[in-house]
Amino acid sequence: MLAKNMWRDALPCLAGISEYVSDLLDKQARQTNWQKGALIFGPDNPPDGLWLLVSGTVRVHLRSDDGNEIVLYRLHSDEICAMTTACMLAFENYAAQGTAETDVKAIKIPRKAFEELMTTSNEFCAFVFSGYSKRITDLLSLIENASLERIDIHVAQRLLDLRNTKTGLCIGPEQLAAELGTARDEIFFYLKEFERRGWLSVNQGKIKVRDAAAIERFARPTWLATPKALSLTGQSTIH
Repeated sequence: MLAKNMWRDALPCLAGISEYVSDLLDKQARQTNWQKGALIFGPDNPPDGLWLLVSGTVRVHLRSDDGNEIVLYRLHSDEICAMTTACMLAFENYAAQGTAETDVKAIKIPRKAFEELMTTSNEFCAFVFSGYSKRITDLLSLIENASLERIDIHVAQRLLDLRNTKTGLCIGPEQLAAELGTARDEIFFYLKEFERRGWLSVNQGKIKVRDAAAIERFARPTWLATPKALSLTGQSTIH
């Protein structure tokens, strides 16, 4: 049993939850901790509860038989895991794996309590599906960017996402290729172009952002109609 309202203080997303839901979570929710690098869940394993992240970062990713990796999303504090939600609702095993990128603290709602709340509490259902739908929207955006071959913009967006984490930007071309699920050579090409423009530098396998504002303008354009935003002839399309 958690200390009274301990989970509520840690999770502002549930600040307005009813006393019924609050009492049930007080009795059945449990705090769980993982150290950096720990495997939190893996393929073919069934989830035994829904966990809400209190602190830290979890990377949810797929790995192919040949070792290639694509990052689906990252889970941060005050968020629920869409992969776990889907598996809990469908009684399916995990298809991806979740790895602690930092030390992680979470509050776990056992399956029995989860099922009871999903059938008796409209507000808890709304909370779960709100987090789930937001993550699905993010994943659809990732797929759309890839299908439109806007790798240059996608690279810029991911650099900004990673730079906004508490640990800062500490990644190389190989890791960035895994983040985006594309070839290292293609990622390195765009990084070299960004470096030529003075937006970043690549040194000893690490990327350092030098002009975040320029990357932000490139990553959040008001247009998405042209097939290629990055000129391959050296002429900049960003002013």
